[in-house]
This record gives sequence, C-alpha cells and structure tokens, in this order.
Amino acid sequence: MKIWSDSFIEGDMIPPRCAFAEMDPGSHIKLSSNRSPHIAWDDVPAGTQSLVLFMHDLDVPSDGSDVNQEGRTVPDALPRTDFYHWTLVDIPVCLKSFAEGKFSDMVTPGGKSGPLVPFTIKNGTEHQLRHGINDYTGWFANDPDMAGEYYGYDGPCPPWNDERVHTYVFTLYALDIPRLPLEGRFTGKEARLAITGHILDEAKIFGVYTLNPDVAGNLIGQPS
Repeated sequence: MKIWSDSFIEGDMIPPRCAFAEMDPGSHIKLSSNRSPHIAWDDVPAGTQSLVLFMHDLDVPSDGSDVNQEGRTVPDALPRTDFYHWTLVDIPVCLKSFAEGKFSDMVTPGGKSGPLVPFTIKNGTEHQLRHGINDYTGWFANDPDMAGEYYGYDGPCPPWNDERVHTYVFTLYALDIPRLPLEGRFTGKEARLAITGHILDEAKIFGVYTLNPDVAGNLIGQPS
C-alpha cells in the first residue's frame, strides 16, 4: 500500500496554508488557513473492508513550562510525546483520495462538529465517515475563547520557541472490518487501540513544520 500528498513533498515543510498557525514577525505567530492537505493512496490489499487515517505530531514537549515564553526556549533534548491532529475512520475502499481543504478550511474556534462526516462520491453514493476529536480539545480546555471539542483536522501549531522541528506523520491503515468498533466521541489513541488485530497493511508519509524563525532558517526547504 502507498500514500502520498500533492500538498507537500515527502519529508519537506508542510505549507503554512495547511497549518493551524504560521509565523508572524510582530506577534511570533498568527492563525493560518488550516486547510486539510490532499491525501491519496493506492495498492490497497485484497480483503480490505475499510481504511483509517491518522495524523500525529511526534515532537510535542512533555513539559509545557517553557512553551511560548518570552526569553526562553523549549530545549531540543526535552522528552517528547504524541499529539493527534486528525483521526478519520470508516473510510470506504472505493475512495482513493481526499482533496485539499475537504475537511478543514480556516480555524474554527471551539472546534468543528462531529463525529459523523457525510461524504458523497462522484456517482452520488453517500458514505458515513467518522472523525475523532483531536488533541486541541485538551489544549484549549481552559481557554474561554477557544474551548470546545475539536473534531477532524486541525493543522500544525508547534511552540514558536521550540528548538526542535516537529515531525507530522500521516498513517493510513487497511482494516479487515467495515466499521471501527467505537461509538460516540473517541480520541486518536482510542482509535489506535481499536484497530489492533484488524490491520492488513499500512502506509506512511511525513512532513515537518516549525514556527521558530531561527530553526526555519536552518532548514533546506522553506515554507511555501
């Protein structure tokens, strides 16, 4: 099985238009277009009954004490943890791609609705996909302007003072079941656990992103 994106080059910078925030010289960062990237796949194995797509950040600081603090940096050596940006399940085998912006276009304070995602293909057939909540749900829990349940895709927004470039992995799983055995609200971690024992194949791509201009200046590929 293989997966690719026309929105970014494998291993290169994810474009700011697909991020939650982008660099701003006056205020460090500003909200960006937050467009879900184009994703396409092929060579799905025989026997596949549905697909599941995840996007997660491998490099979220395990300690937020220095995050976005003036005069301080988040050390590269700080232990890191995962942050789920996107969980999409019950993808039918007849689908082969998602257009850029299909599931997100601009930031939605309080989060987009879910979990149900009606999806109509070219022949008029409607499929019922489902989104999990992403980890902005917990991140904004104490912010009165942003708090809510964040379903679906919300793009990169690493700390603007992080010494490390963040890596964002998109993983597509082919499953031997037509519907993920979860009901109602679920997280990326819960969906990962639910696919255990049902995986026929998987494919991955990754992009990177930073909001630290000093770090961005050292990268070969610049945001486009």
